[in-house]
Formats: sequence, C-alpha cells, structure tokens
Amino acid sequence: MQQPRDFSLYGAVDLGARQAAAQRKAQAARAAASAPDAGEDGAPAGAEASAFVFDVTEQTFNADVAQRSRTTPVIIDLWAEWCGPCKQLSPVLEKLANEANGAWVLAKIDVDANPRLAQAFQAQSIPMVVAIIGGQMADAFLGAMPEAQIRQWLDQVLSVADQLGVSTGAPGQSAESAADEVPAAYREAREAMEEGDLDNAAAILEKALSDVPGDAVAKSWLTQVNLMRRVSGYDPASASRDAARRPDDPEAQIRVADIEIASGRIEEAFDRLLGVIKRTSGDARNQARVHLIELFEIFPPGDPAVKAARSRLATLLF
Repeated sequence: MQQPRDFSLYGAVDLGARQAAAQRKAQAARAAASAPDAGEDGAPAGAEASAFVFDVTEQTFNADVAQRSRTTPVIIDLWAEWCGPCKQLSPVLEKLANEANGAWVLAKIDVDANPRLAQAFQAQSIPMVVAIIGGQMADAFLGAMPEAQIRQWLDQVLSVADQLGVSTGAPGQSAESAADEVPAAYREAREAMEEGDLDNAAAILEKALSDVPGDAVAKSWLTQVNLMRRVSGYDPASASRDAARRPDDPEAQIRVADIEIASGRIEEAFDRLLGVIKRTSGDARNQARVHLIELFEIFPPGDPAVKAARSRLATLLF
C-alpha cells in the first residue's frame, strides 16, 4: 500500500469516447429528471449529503483535498452523470464515509465539470477512486467494486495513514499554523510563475517546505520550477548536438532530458537517462540516477510513465 497498486478495471468506463459520453450525459440527464426516485438535482438515488461528503472543483481542490489530507485521509470519487458504474459505486462510498464519521472524508469530482482535475489524475476511465494522504496519492482503484472489497481497501488506506501520522486528531497549534500558510504559498508561487519570476517562486516554495517538511505539492512544484529555471538557460540545438556526440556524458544527456520533460516528451526523457544508467558506472551512473529520481517528483506517484521507469530503474540497479 505504500505505492499505488495496479488498478482494477472492473466496471470501468472508457473516457476516450467523448462524443458518446456527451450523448450519454444528455440521455442520463433526461432520465434523471423524469425518474421518481432521483433527487431534485438528478443525483443518483441513495446519495447522502453530509459534512463528510462534498463536491470538489478545480478552484477548491487545494484547500478541500491537498490541504485537508494532511490531517484527515481524503478519498476522491471521480465520476460523471452519464457513467452507470459510478451510480452504483458513489452511494456505497457516501454511505461508508458517513459511517466513518470523520475518520476519512469523501471528495466527489465531476470529471466533465473539472477536466483539468481528471487529467491531473490521469483518469482514463471512471469510476476512479483515489486515496490522498498527506498531500500525496497513496492508492487508487478503478471500477465499481463490491462493498466488502471497498471496506478492505479503506482499512488498508487508514493503516497507511496511521503509519504516516495522518489522523482525525487536531494538529498542534504550530503545525496547524504552518499548514494554514501552505495554500497561501501555493497562490504566491503560482502568481510568481505566471509573471515569469521563477527565482521568487522557488524561494516561496523553499520557505513552504521549511515550514512543512515533506509537503508533496510544494516539493513537486519546486522541482518543476527548478526544471524551468534550468531549461531557460539551455540552447536546445546546442544541447542536442552535444548529447549526440557524447551519449555517455550524464550532464549532456541530463540537459536534453530536461528539455524533453519541459516539452512533454516524458517517456523519451526517462528512456534517455535510463540508457545512461545502463551504459555507465560509478559517478556518471549515479548522477543520471539522482537526476532521474528528481524528475519523478514532478509527477503523481501513480503516473504510468513513472511506474514503468521506476521498474526499469530497479532492474538496472539490482
């Protein structure tokens, strides 16, 4: 459970067929409006609203999920109105959240209304359920699992939360105050990045990490900012020629890997550094390994490209 498990595809719905999805959504809305057992808002019958079940948007995600997960495990339900399996799973999750009485909370994300969040979680299919602990993705599954299996999964999630010191108990005043400042740091860092002031963004995130060590979001953002700072000083053409001439030079390959990550060619960057690790030894190999692991921090732990690269790295090293 320390690393995300492989997702179960039971009951999953393909998100790729967007036109069909739109049609299903319209049909579902019409059906919900005329169904006698549907709520006024068209929500699936049996849905329970409470303090432990709430909707999340792109605007509220940092406060309601990333921040809250530092003191309480947050279970995310990625769903859509047109998704049949979602209507089977969501009421079960809501029931279990209310039974838990605050031991964990359920954050519901409509993937149609919040496409950037769906993309951030790499939601290729739904329903998708994700456990967030301490600002990090701890585990996830796809599909409408039976209630008994969901209870077992939740028990494992809560066990991990206990190991990480995340519980429903109120944090100490100093920890609480520091944690309250982190969302403000996110906003300030984002504003600095949008203004192109990468040095200031880095300083803000470094301060956030000193106040709340191990904060996953701040660490990921700082890694991204440092990547942008490095890439801004590169000449892509020169870096490419240098890497071609010196395939086993870690510094030359790292520069091109940075450029590839910044341009979205993630697998190419990972393959490049894994190649250096495979072909070299000693300091050169270690330099490429350390940089590759640093690049992993940009992405969620369950990112498929990261998982594949980690597996290959383990094979090369051990």
